Amino acid sequence: MADMTDPSSIRDCEITLHGNVVAYRHGGRSEGGAPTMVLLHGIASNAQTWDPVIEEFARTHEVIAPDLIGHGRSAKPMGDYSIGGYATVVRDLLLALETERVTLVGHSLGGGIALQLVHMSPDLIGRLILVDSGGLGPDLGVPLRAASLPGAPIFIRAATSLPAQAAGRAVHRMLDAAHIQLPTDVEEGLEGFASLHDPDARKAFLNTVRASTDLGGQRVSAIDKLYLMDDCPALTIWGEDDSIIPVSHAFEAQALVPHMEVAVIQRAGHFPHVDDPDRFVALVREFEEATEPSELTTESIGAMLRDEMVSDPRLEVVEPGSSVERGDEDPTSSGAGGDDELLAPGAGEDDELLVG
Repeated sequence: MADMTDPSSIRDCEITLHGNVVAYRHGGRSEGGAPTMVLLHGIASNAQTWDPVIEEFARTHEVIAPDLIGHGRSAKPMGDYSIGGYATVVRDLLLALETERVTLVGHSLGGGIALQLVHMSPDLIGRLILVDSGGLGPDLGVPLRAASLPGAPIFIRAATSLPAQAAGRAVHRMLDAAHIQLPTDVEEGLEGFASLHDPDARKAFLNTVRASTDLGGQRVSAIDKLYLMDDCPALTIWGEDDSIIPVSHAFEAQALVPHMEVAVIQRAGHFPHVDDPDRFVALVREFEEATEPSELTTESIGAMLRDEMVSDPRLEVVEPGSSVERGDEDPTSSGAGGDDELLAPGAGEDDELLVG
């Protein structure tokens, strides 16, 4: 049996959920009651993006880093590639692995999934760490917005063909020979793009993009629900030079959730855990030491929602079995009554009233 106190014991694992294989990296051992740490990667990436930091975290935590469905070694079925669909699979993975109150770390798309998971299953989450996260505003880099265009599949298929990849490797060798290093964002982006040579990975990528993005940017936002995580310790880490999702999103979120901490890593882009892993690990450890795990539950979220209804006179709670729920007519109301038919304005006797 592998020595779980040795970071080298991090190993590749698989589990089958709903008939689909979910691959994940697993290792480490929690010390002194440290929570399990779950690392969620971004779009067109995989669990290996966490390689610069996973071994250090594994010294003190049990670490789980899945390949999201449609990515890496996980299955790539025809299915639900919405943020909610991803969050459901991650939730079921955590339930199957019997985790409790995890420290949930989500990068880019993984951040949007993490936000959804806190709202969906707050009982599973102890702390939330967002890294250059999606779901906090509409702004998005041009490449991902362009991927939502109708012609994107044809372009991606051509650009990721074997000849195109061979040409790319040749250019990379020339740059290496000239001691020219590409920025991390470009390196990581090209690596992820190359993975789309696989037809199933390409379909999953396009379905993911189109489920949450259009030419105007991100269409899915957690902004209106951030108040529900008021009792969940939250840290946002962002690369100062991120060209994919601007750092301003972090401060806009903090304005809505004042207890959310924001840390900006200088000279880092969209992948701060790769650009400056030592600083990244230090920020996470400081945050964990300074906070207590969340006690947020589905019941407490329900209480907040009911309080919101009471405080807003425009909202009405319909009790089960009430006349409103049954759709009973008020005999004293004006308008149609008795045997009269309800017709749309200008409708004739043979016209149907359609309710959209």
